[in-house]
Amino acid sequence: MLASAMGRAWIELNMDNLRHNYGVLRKLLPDTCQIMPAVKANAYGHGAVPIARELNAIGVRAFCTASVQEGAELRSSGIVGEILILGYTHPEDFCLLRKYRLTQTVLDAEYAGALEGFGEKIHVHIAIDTGMHRLGERSENIENILKIFQCKNLIIDGMYTHLCASDIMEEPYIDYTRKQIRAFYKVAERIKAEGYRCPKLHIQSSYGVLNYRNLNCDYARTGIALYGLLSTREDTENCAADLLPVLSLKARVSAVKELKAGEAAGYGLQFVAPHDMKIALLSIGYADGVPRSLSCGGGNVLIAGRKAPIIGRICMDQMTVDVTGIPEVRQNDIAVIIGSSGDEKISAGEIAEQADTITNEVLSRMGVRVNRICVSENQLKSQAV
Repeated sequence: MLASAMGRAWIELNMDNLRHNYGVLRKLLPDTCQIMPAVKANAYGHGAVPIARELNAIGVRAFCTASVQEGAELRSSGIVGEILILGYTHPEDFCLLRKYRLTQTVLDAEYAGALEGFGEKIHVHIAIDTGMHRLGERSENIENILKIFQCKNLIIDGMYTHLCASDIMEEPYIDYTRKQIRAFYKVAERIKAEGYRCPKLHIQSSYGVLNYRNLNCDYARTGIALYGLLSTREDTENCAADLLPVLSLKARVSAVKELKAGEAAGYGLQFVAPHDMKIALLSIGYADGVPRSLSCGGGNVLIAGRKAPIIGRICMDQMTVDVTGIPEVRQNDIAVIIGSSGDEKISAGEIAEQADTITNEVLSRMGVRVNRICVSENQLKSQAV
């Protein structure tokens, strides 16, 4: 590895774990259902291009992103296969759909009219709102949906819905999810009855794959589970599937200093040393994705296999930790913010819990200036962290 790539702060992507997770999730699905990885938000902070390249290498040929810009980045980086844009694309950017061979979601009947009015053929999937009441034409508006199928410039390759409560396996959420599924299939049956070719169907995201796996679909849009996690630490720890985290976040110790009893450190003098201490400055901050809410003892990092509490306020580019109990720490040592060191581990789910949010948010906010480095399991085992 280039030293410069690991010079300040970096993310390590365990590609062995990515392939493992893909295999685990693939086995949960019927043979006819392919995985369409969600690589939006820079692949949940992991890095959309390296993740998609690795998945391309093992045969994945369909991806979904949130925006046309995300899709264009993948295509410009050599990613092959279908790239579905899940969100809104402004009409002035419809030309990018053609230029980068992207597939656009039809958000509703009105949006279908805008796409039709572009005047050139565009590949699309139709979003059906079955109860989340976000994007999509409402499932009961069957006449509007049929009108979309009559658009001459829309090449309809797929149709999908999104389950808004598939992560909660208790009533009334199970009943609501089943109603969503029934409503979606009712639309598909009506389309066939009207003589139209039924396109490829997809319903499940990560929780849908885990909790409603035996659905008759062509794709499953796996996101967070593909990266080895679920949205909460509890869900991850209780998950029956053998998922392994792909991402670790690390930074260098930029300085080691003495702090005398009664001295304050950081913005706002929020930390005052109760006794003589040894502190370490880390070259990472909230602009790199470390939640600022972990300031002042809200979280820890790992150095030399031991926990070092965060003290004072986390800054944009730096943070301070207490290393009084780690006398051997030196400048240029490695601190682990997410990942393992020795027998200790800090998961993204644990950080999300401390920050009162979900794992998805913690990961997707990883800063773009943090280098992404692809590693293998053997390389990780050889590192002296």
